[in-house]
Amino acid sequence: MATPQLYQQVALQWSKSFLVLNRDEPPISGLLSFSQAWILVKEVLRPRDLTEATQRGTINLTDLTIAADIITKCNMLHVLQDDFMDAVRQHLHLITRDIEQLMGQYDVSSDVQHIAKLVARLSEWHTAWSPMQQFGSSMANAYNLAFQTHVYSILPSSFTQGFKSLVTLTFNLAVDHDGSEWLFTLFPKPERPSARADSALWNAFQQLSLIERYESLISTICYEYVEGHILETCAGRWDEPMLNAIREWMANKIVPWMLMPFARGAKTSDDAKSMLQGIGSRLDFHVCKTLADLRTKEIFDIIIDYPDSTNALKDLKECLARVDQRSQLVQTLRKANKRRLLHPGADTKDILTQYVSIIRCLRMVDPPGVLLFKVADPIRQYLRSRPDTIRCIVASLVGDGESGDSLVDENEPIQPLQPLQAEDYSDPNWEPEPIDAGPDFRTSKPSDVISTLVSIYDSKELFVKELQVLLAQRLLTIKDGNYDRERRNIEILKIRFGEAALQVCEVMLKDMTDSRRIDQHIQSKNASVLHPTIISKQFWPTLQSTMFAMPGQFRDLQESYSKEFTAFKPDKKLAWLPHLGTVTLDIELDDRTVSASVTPLEAGFIELFTTFDTWTVTELLAQVGNVDRTMALKAISTWVDLGVIKESGSDEYTLLNIAEANDGEIKSRAPQAPAVEDLPPVVTLQEQQAEQMKVFWKFIEGMLTNLGQLSLDRIHGMLKFAPGYDRSIEQLAGFMEAARREGLVTMRDGMWRLNK
Repeated sequence: MATPQLYQQVALQWSKSFLVLNRDEPPISGLLSFSQAWILVKEVLRPRDLTEATQRGTINLTDLTIAADIITKCNMLHVLQDDFMDAVRQHLHLITRDIEQLMGQYDVSSDVQHIAKLVARLSEWHTAWSPMQQFGSSMANAYNLAFQTHVYSILPSSFTQGFKSLVTLTFNLAVDHDGSEWLFTLFPKPERPSARADSALWNAFQQLSLIERYESLISTICYEYVEGHILETCAGRWDEPMLNAIREWMANKIVPWMLMPFARGAKTSDDAKSMLQGIGSRLDFHVCKTLADLRTKEIFDIIIDYPDSTNALKDLKECLARVDQRSQLVQTLRKANKRRLLHPGADTKDILTQYVSIIRCLRMVDPPGVLLFKVADPIRQYLRSRPDTIRCIVASLVGDGESGDSLVDENEPIQPLQPLQAEDYSDPNWEPEPIDAGPDFRTSKPSDVISTLVSIYDSKELFVKELQVLLAQRLLTIKDGNYDRERRNIEILKIRFGEAALQVCEVMLKDMTDSRRIDQHIQSKNASVLHPTIISKQFWPTLQSTMFAMPGQFRDLQESYSKEFTAFKPDKKLAWLPHLGTVTLDIELDDRTVSASVTPLEAGFIELFTTFDTWTVTELLAQVGNVDRTMALKAISTWVDLGVIKESGSDEYTLLNIAEANDGEIKSRAPQAPAVEDLPPVVTLQEQQAEQMKVFWKFIEGMLTNLGQLSLDRIHGMLKFAPGYDRSIEQLAGFMEAARREGLVTMRDGMWRLNK
C-alpha cells in the first residue's frame, strides 16, 4: 500500500512535468500545443511503405519547425527519437523484402542492372525515412546507423561482386556506351554540362556509405583496370618507352575518375590533389609493380631483342627503383637461361651472344652489377665446361668467318684486358655495395665485354694459345699472299693481351711473308710448279701428323726444291708435311683430259696408276707408307667419282684410259676445291691438352702406386712439381673422371686409387 510520502513524491514529479510540458502558460494551453506538435511530428516521421498509394503529404516547414522547437523546449526530443527508431525497426522488413527480391534476380542472371536497381531502391528508402534537419544531427546519425546496420547485415556475399561490376561500368560510362543507357533511367544525368554523367550514382553510393565501406574494393577496381591496360598495351612492345605513357594515361583517365570516390569533398584543385595523394601514390606503385612483373616475365626475349629493346630496359630500371623486385628478376632470368640456353642443344656461339647481351642489358638496369653477378654465375660455369668456348671467343676477336664480330661492339673502344682491382676507399666517388649484394660480390669488375669473357677462365694464357691455333689455321688457308687482315687483327690483339703474349703470332706472320720471299728466290734459281709454305716448327702450334711418301714426279719435285732451299739456307732443313696442301693437275687419258684440284694423297695415288693400270688398296698403301686405310679409300673414291679409275674387283682398282659406255657422260672436269679434311690441319688446344694429360698420367699413376689413395687436391698439388703442368683443378677433375670411365681408377669418399 502506497505511503503518504510516495504520493507526495509522485505529485511533485507530475507537477514538474506538467510545468515543463505546459511551458508556464496559463491553464493547459501549453499542454495542448505540445500535443498538437507531437501528433504533427509523429505523422511526419512515420516510416511509410513505398509501395502504398498513400504517401506523406505536403509538409509546411514553418509548422514543422515550430513543432520541433516546442518538443525541444519540452525536453522530449530524446523520447521522440526513441519512438522514431522503434518505428523504423518495425518497418525494416520492407527493406529486407526488396533486397531479397533484387539480389535473388541478380544471383540468377548475374546482370549488374539488378545491383543498380537495388542501390537506387535503397537510396529511395533512405531518403523516404530520413528525419529532417529540424530534428538535429543526433536523430539523423542514429537513423543512418540503424539503416546501414540492417542493410549490411542482410546483404548477401554476392553483392560485393555485383557492386564491383557496377563501379567498373563508371570507367567508360557514356550515353552511347553499349549496355549503359539503362543506368540513366535509375540515376539521371545532371543538368549541368560540366557535371559527370555518373554523379547521381556516386551520390547514392555516398548516401548509403558504400564508398566508405568498400573503399578497398574500389581501389582494387582501379588496380585491375590499370593492370589490364598495361598488359594490353605494353606486352611485347619494347621499342618505345611505356612508363611515362602509362602515367600520362592515368592522369587523363584514372585521376578524373578518382575524384568521385576519393575526393568528393574537395572544393579546389589543391584540395583534390591533397586528398588524392595517398591513393595516387599507391596507384603509381602498382603501375611500377605491374610493369616490372611484365618486363620480368619477358626479360629473356627482351635481352634477345637488344639493342632494339633499350627503352623497355630503361622502364624496368625505373620500376625497380620504385619496387623491390630485383630478386624476382634474378630468379626468372636464371630459370629462363637454364631452360632455353644452358643445354646441349644450344650452340656455344649462341650462348656467348646471349651472355654478352645479358651483360649489356643488366649493366643498363643495374650499373653496380649486382644483378649481373647473380645471373652470370651459372652461365660462366656452363661455358667453362664447354670445350669450344675459348675458340668461339677468340674467333669473335679476330672476326673469324662464320663467327663474325657479333660479340664485339664496334662502338666499344679497344682497350687492354682489365684485371680485377681492389676497391679504392679514398676515391671521393666511392659508394658502398648495394644492400642485396652477396658476400662473394666484387664491385671492381671488368667494364668491357671482352675482359668479362676472358675472366671466365683463371688466366689469359689459354686464350693466347687458342689465338695461336686459330691464326695458324687462318694463315695456312690464305692463297693470295694478302695478310693485311691478319696483321690488323694481331695489332688489335696486342692492345688487349699485350705485345709479349702475341710475339709467337708475330713470328708466325713473319714466317708467311718470309716463305713467299724464299719461294720467289728458289723459283728464280730453278723454276718449279711446287710452291710450299715454309714455317718455323718451334713457334707454330703442333700440326696434325699423317706422314706418307709422295711417289714419282712429286717426290722428285720435293727433293729438287729441298736442294735449292738448303743451298739458300744452309743452316736449315725442310721437313715436308705431304698430307697438307692442294695439288692441281691435268690427267691426260686416251680419249679425254681430266682436270682436278685434289689433296696430295689423292695426287700420289693417281701418280702410281701411271706405272701400272691396276692396283689393290694394299699395294697402294705399301707405296705411300703410313696412311690410314680409311683415308686411302676416301682418296681412291675421288678418282672413282671422276671416272678416272673403277673398282674392278674386291679391293682392286683399274685405270680407265678409255671411258666405258656407262661413263660416256663424264666430261673433263673443271678444277675443284681441295678436299676438306674432317679435322683441321692444326691440332686444337683441347687435343694438345689431351696429349699432355697423357704424359701427366704417368705421374698420377706413380703417385697412386706408391701412396695408395689420394684426394684430388693432393694429386693437384703434387702435379704442380711436374714440368709444364698448368691445369686447373676443374680440368684435372674432368681428366680423372674420364680415367674412371675407362676403368683406370676408382673413387670412393673423395679418394682416388688405381683400379686393380
